Amino acid sequence: MDAMLDHPQSGDRFRGRETIAAQRGGHPADRHFTLRITGHAHVWVSECVTIYDGAPSYAVTVMGFVGHQVVHETQYFAALFGTPAWRSALAEPTLGRTIEEA
Repeated sequence: MDAMLDHPQSGDRFRGRETIAAQRGGHPADRHFTLRITGHAHVWVSECVTIYDGAPSYAVTVMGFVGHQVVHETQYFAALFGTPAWRSALAEPTLGRTIEEA
C-alpha cells in the first residue's frame, strides 16, 4: 500500500514512501524533535516541537493507518504567538518557551 503526506498550509502533497522519505531526509537544518503520540486503531495524532537550527516549530500530525502502516498523514504547522496580558499570570511556559505578552 502506498502513502501520502499533506501539508495543507503550503498546499504540498507528497505521494509514495520514497518521496516522503526524501522530503524528510533532505532537510538542510539541524533538527531536534520532541513528540507526544496518542491514538487508537486506525487514527493516531502526534504533537511535535521541532527545533530547526535553534528555532522552535510546532506541528500536529494526523495519521491514518491500514494494518500497521501509515497510509495518509496530514501535518498542520502553527506559528508562535505571545501570551495576552490578561492571562499571563495564569500561564506557565511549555517546552523551553518563556511567557511573552502579545
